[in-house]
Amino acid sequence: MAQVELAGLTKHYGAAAAVDDVTLVIEQGAFTVLLGPSGCGKTTTLRMVGGFIEPTAGRIRIGARDVTREPPWRRNIGLVFQNYALFPHLTVFENVAFGLRRRRVRDPDLTRRVTAALDLVRLGEFATRLPRAMSGGQQQRVAIARAVAIEPDVLLLDEPLSNLDAKLRHDVRAELAALQKRLGLTTVMVTHDQDEAMSLGQNLVVMSEGRVRQVGPPATIYRRPIDRFVAGFVGRGTFLAGTAQGDVFVTARGARIACVALNPAATVLLVRPEAVRLRPPDAGFPQAVVQSAVFAGAAHEVALRLDSGEVLQALASGDPSTGQCYGIEIEPTAPVGLAPEQERMA
Repeated sequence: MAQVELAGLTKHYGAAAAVDDVTLVIEQGAFTVLLGPSGCGKTTTLRMVGGFIEPTAGRIRIGARDVTREPPWRRNIGLVFQNYALFPHLTVFENVAFGLRRRRVRDPDLTRRVTAALDLVRLGEFATRLPRAMSGGQQQRVAIARAVAIEPDVLLLDEPLSNLDAKLRHDVRAELAALQKRLGLTTVMVTHDQDEAMSLGQNLVVMSEGRVRQVGPPATIYRRPIDRFVAGFVGRGTFLAGTAQGDVFVTARGARIACVALNPAATVLLVRPEAVRLRPPDAGFPQAVVQSAVFAGAAHEVALRLDSGEVLQALASGDPSTGQCYGIEIEPTAPVGLAPEQERMA
């Protein structure tokens, strides 16, 4: 495993910048996730690290080596593609062995490494099977085994779970997290799925329009987003315009929301759904009426119309119904105040 350093990494296609001056340190042994909407530059960045796209400018270092102009096969990276990219005419064993054979690894070392990689992903008994006789989740695990069998310095994952159904994605996600932790591999994954990024990444790199907007642990980015784009992309919530007045945020329509450590320059307040609690209407809290309620399994996703006319998103247990009145309590440490300069970065 090795640290990855990107310095001023840039990729232009004509006049358009797909990646624009990205400088980033990906820690050795960490699981780092590049997160952002389609077209933000995350996949282009990953493919430049892998050597599949040549940068217009900037440098890439893996460990002590500058690999900016080196071909993929000299970088010692493992890559798992979105579509698995397995050879349909080769057995599982031969698919996993492919990279080792290209590196001229011979028996008995080749057999030992292929067997160990398949055992890691719990597919040892499938060695003689062809990919077409396997489920999507099993095929993805074969692709992961092939990537780790070469003992790479860095493992690159290009939206590896996007072709799986919801239940399978959850299961493979857990397996992938456990495998990365067990191997201690420096891992970089691309995704646009917030839940996936938050559950897997030790560090998130949030990107937009080819640039890095914020880097940090998932909890930090969720609770303390640097600007409105990050606040709106990572997680859900309600944005309310207004002004900070001490420890109270007064919305443009007059609603008053108590906050702890509120940014005195805040002109927008972000309130996450889980910070809103529904109380009895006679409990002394501000009043709100349920505008809509959608069952989402563990909770209802509720839209609440305040007396001021503003609408808050909330998560509620029980069985709230449209038109029902509640008192509204907002956890004072949860809202995030954004200053005008953070608002302009959206």
